[in-house]
Amino acid sequence: MPGSASPVSASAVSASAVSASAVSANTGPAPTKPAVQHLVVRYAKRGKMRFASHRDVARAFERGVRKAGLPIAYSAGFTPHPKISYPGGAPTGVASEAEYLSLALTARQAETQVCQRLNAALPDGIDVIDVTDVDPAKHASASFGHLEASEWEVVLPGVEPAAAGRAVAAFLARDEAPVERLTDKGVRRFDARAAVLEMSVSERVAATSNEDCAILRMVVLHTAPTVRPEDVLTALRGQDGIVPSSPPMTTRLAQGPRALLAGEGAS
Repeated sequence: MPGSASPVSASAVSASAVSASAVSANTGPAPTKPAVQHLVVRYAKRGKMRFASHRDVARAFERGVRKAGLPIAYSAGFTPHPKISYPGGAPTGVASEAEYLSLALTARQAETQVCQRLNAALPDGIDVIDVTDVDPAKHASASFGHLEASEWEVVLPGVEPAAAGRAVAAFLARDEAPVERLTDKGVRRFDARAAVLEMSVSERVAATSNEDCAILRMVVLHTAPTVRPEDVLTALRGQDGIVPSSPPMTTRLAQGPRALLAGEGAS
């Protein structure tokens, strides 16, 4: 009859319900492949990349992993993230020869191939030095558990090596060296001396300019809150009058067990 609604069959209603159910089921997160390999990557931060923040470096690695075509594993949930883990990174403005991260992959890859593919995909100044396969059952502790201390080199333009040597001797003779640093949580006060395991003036000559240039070598324990080389320099400036003529150039040379870096337990 005119104006009457068309009848709807039971089969059509059933098909519509099945379709709606399928759409609802597909709105959830896609299943993720399990990680079958964990790799620890040691990389350097050189040249202009020393001014990149830890977040900038992390973004560069995420892009590099995708560009290199590595089968990276992803976290579960509605917003999956690539499984890339980092320990504490070098501060912005600091170069490094010993930064680390770990990658979780869904298919096994040769370490040398991962190293080459990443280096081809990463920006200049971020250089992968080596890649190590870690036992998946032990990756959480084996990846970064040994990174207990860092060895640093700090070039001090305009500072005479003899003056730096006297300041280092005075610093090491102190029981404490309190310093303050502005952090996201406000001004923090802590003891820079307690974290320094070793410090000396290097005999190597820095080829930066014709002026006097002292080079400090120090082994600093990883503590909470973190004591940085800049905190040690703050103590040297405040208590010993060590003031570089231009910003110091700091490089992390190594990370590892404190006993290895500080020579503890050596016969």
